[in-house]
Amino acid sequence: MDIQLTSIGWIHTPFTAPAGTPIQSSRSNAAGWVEVFPEYVDGLKDIEDFSHVYLIYHLHKADQVHLRVEPFLDDQQHGVFTTRHPFRPNHIGLSIVQLISRQGNRLEVAGVDMFDHSPLLDIKPYVPDFDQRDNVRAGWYEHRAKT
Repeated sequence: MDIQLTSIGWIHTPFTAPAGTPIQSSRSNAAGWVEVFPEYVDGLKDIEDFSHVYLIYHLHKADQVHLRVEPFLDDQQHGVFTTRHPFRPNHIGLSIVQLISRQGNRLEVAGVDMFDHSPLLDIKPYVPDFDQRDNVRAGWYEHRAKT
């Protein structure tokens, strides 16, 4: 089954290469901004009332697919679907960022961990009642090698 997605904008960050790019948005203080294309601006109504949003984007510089990978925080291989490694079958990225402000079609954000000019696929609000879970397990991450 072929699925086509349409970019709704661009994510602008200071990162252009893996070296120096944070491995997760929760480990980043870096500022960036999101440019939403004019035809999608109406979908931003009331977004400034949220402190954090999910950015869903295309990992446009990922050029490989591996079903087993060694994640950045471990020295053992794991299934790609148990990691956040970029070499995924569909090269889709997901990050929670802090929404600083909105000016028209531009969202100022903090906590970026993606490459500059990443194609934006969607934005969703972070809602604690929906997104926080109790009694979670973190698989291999709980027992990761300390490096």
